[in-house]
Amino acid sequence: MPVSAIDSLLFRNLFGTPEVRALFSDKSYIQRCLDVEAALARSQSKLNIIPPHAGEAITRACANLDVDYDRLSDETEIVGYPILPLVRQLTAACGDGDGDGEGVLQMKAGLQIVEEKLRALVATLGGLAKRYRDAPMAGRTHLQHALPVTFGYKCAVYLSGFQRHLERLGGLRPRGLVVQFGGAAGTLASLGSGEEGLRVRKALAEELGLGDPVITWHTARDGVAEIVSFLALVGGSLGKLAMDLMVMSSNEVGEVSEPFVPHRGASSTMPQKRNPISSEVILAASKILRANAGLCLDAIITDFERASGPWHLEWVAVPESFVVAVGALSQAEFALSGLVVNTKQMERNLDSSKGLIVAEAVMMDLAGHIGRQQAHDLIYDACNETIEAGEGTSLFDVLSQDERVTGAISKAKLADLCKPANYLGAAGRMVDNVLAFRAGSSGQPP
Repeated sequence: MPVSAIDSLLFRNLFGTPEVRALFSDKSYIQRCLDVEAALARSQSKLNIIPPHAGEAITRACANLDVDYDRLSDETEIVGYPILPLVRQLTAACGDGDGDGEGVLQMKAGLQIVEEKLRALVATLGGLAKRYRDAPMAGRTHLQHALPVTFGYKCAVYLSGFQRHLERLGGLRPRGLVVQFGGAAGTLASLGSGEEGLRVRKALAEELGLGDPVITWHTARDGVAEIVSFLALVGGSLGKLAMDLMVMSSNEVGEVSEPFVPHRGASSTMPQKRNPISSEVILAASKILRANAGLCLDAIITDFERASGPWHLEWVAVPESFVVAVGALSQAEFALSGLVVNTKQMERNLDSSKGLIVAEAVMMDLAGHIGRQQAHDLIYDACNETIEAGEGTSLFDVLSQDERVTGAISKAKLADLCKPANYLGAAGRMVDNVLAFRAGSSGQPP
């Protein structure tokens, strides 16, 4: 019976997808073990280490093997890992596997799925950034109104992070997706003291479509840790996005909401509820990914030339991280591709602070006339007066009655300075820069 959310009948499609679960299933793992054994046999045949017909025979055996999974499970429990029990079932001399090649093949395929999901999300965020480039809203710091931004700017900030993740993905593949073939202690001694072992490893890497490392890495697990840490970074960006969406979709803010699907996010007792389910799942996933990155960092600390146990942590962390990361990316794509954006409510919220959100704009202009410190103190006092006056009194109302202000700035200009939509800085230009990078421009990622 399933005991984890990622393979639970109830929760599995919240935290993953059928595609990525199938990739990291037991049967998929065993098939990749067989793929590695077959590739090794073909590589040794090409180099005349074993007869050509032996490589063909082993490849056929690997392709046609009817694995006894009950036996494999029982023997794995005894041995501690599945390679030796699997080789026994092959009933052929396929060589002593290192137990990593198949995992690398799974991570290679998993990263391909992650890349596809990332690119889809980048395209969706790009569309939102472009559409809402000039849609003003309140920028918030410490959950308080700070300065005006645009919703397109917010989306472009999210987008820039995922663009960087794609850059990171391109960089980590050559380091992490390398073949592991070294024999018992990594020296390839069973293949002699010459170049033969290295030639076999290179041929095996070519057969599997992996890189050929300069040295055996069985006890240097930084490549695996980097891949899982990358997934955690993706999860962190997704978690930030989800946190924003949840707050922005609250009734009091009401600026966005996840796509409406009948009964999604419903409550058993409160019929009015439309809870941000995708965002909630994404946030949980981001925390799982962060924790799993810690496990893989622990797995780096191995003893001597064959670890006595730390790398077993990867058996838990790697499959779960890929499933959860793909699931979170899928949830984000669902939420954003149908996101309901309420620009009118954004404008109402922007105006709700009665011009206080652009106090900086007035201060900066006034500073040119009376000095920065005096302007700061004057505007500070005006803001406090506006707040204390309550509803119906705006910052403009207070400032327009102050001769120190009107003596330096005309009321027409003051009115313009107090309009939040007029104080967006370079937000639009930055959105354009991010979109230009997404479109394939040269230069460094945002």
